[in-house]
Amino acid sequence: MKSMLKLAIAAALAGAAFTAPQAQADAAFLARPDVQRYIDEQVATGQFNRPELEAVFANVELKPNIIRILDKPSTSRPWYQFRASTVSDKVIADGVAFWQANADALARAEQLYQVPPEVVVAILGVETHYGRNTGSFRLADSLSTIGFDYPRRAEYFRGELTQFLLLAKEEGKDPLTLKGSYAGAMGLPQFMPSSYRKWAVDFDGNGHRDIWNNPHDAIGSVAHYFSRFGWKHGDDVVVPASVVPGPQIDKLLADKFNLHYTVGELRQMGIAPQAPLADNVPAVLFSLETSPGVTEYWLGLNNFYSITRYNRSTLYAKAVQEIADQLRQRYYASLAQKLPEPASAAQ
Repeated sequence: MKSMLKLAIAAALAGAAFTAPQAQADAAFLARPDVQRYIDEQVATGQFNRPELEAVFANVELKPNIIRILDKPSTSRPWYQFRASTVSDKVIADGVAFWQANADALARAEQLYQVPPEVVVAILGVETHYGRNTGSFRLADSLSTIGFDYPRRAEYFRGELTQFLLLAKEEGKDPLTLKGSYAGAMGLPQFMPSSYRKWAVDFDGNGHRDIWNNPHDAIGSVAHYFSRFGWKHGDDVVVPASVVPGPQIDKLLADKFNLHYTVGELRQMGIAPQAPLADNVPAVLFSLETSPGVTEYWLGLNNFYSITRYNRSTLYAKAVQEIADQLRQRYYASLAQKLPEPASAAQ
């Protein structure tokens, strides 16, 4: 078995369609029955050949620290803490600069996908601070680690691993060189591989969907994503609401990611929007702890729902909305400051 495995690894490294960098082959990982079954399954689909997959898995380095991160209990921070670390002046200032540097691409994305520039920029700011923090894990390592060594999420991450290997083939990239987050998210917008294959676009027409290094492709991809998840141009994201706390309100708050009720139905449950809204508008109630012991209530509308399709967190969606609002104000204020002074009226 060992001699046959060495021959298989050598053949894989010599003849693979994916070009693997020189590295010490991890024979133990490649020899694992679950890895071999996965390779068999993928070869049977006709999408891969065995040498190219063995070339990848012979060079995968498992990262046990990822499992330790995933096993840490999740603690949800209150809004006032989350906002302080997310909606920062640095994010806003750098976002304005990013908008200025990519104004043409953002305007074209708005025209094509009907998603405003400030929303696209806000997403890129929250996700990676405009490409500064895209992740340092080799994606082949992180996706393999979770897909094969974390049973609770193995099925999902093996699916993402397959999507990743397919996108590497489609883009002509070596899968052992592409990097991202510890959980497999990629590039400026932190798309998972399946999202990349569905929604990423070649926005500058150069033949590649490069969300790692090309801001225009990242911009077009985020706008395309939101257009496919129902963003409505010109609509609000949230409006404040007043409520009478009680068991019914608690039940509604637990259903914070779904538009199951209209504003009219919510009014009948004692929820009063603090801005004009038609009764037939779908909405969802959510709450934010704005300071210790102080809670505000909000109605999330269709565009709020769209943001939660990107990240299922009400805190995330509210932060994106606030950053987008501040970006829009500062960007257009910066344009006004650049306008020439009007000529004095003739005497």
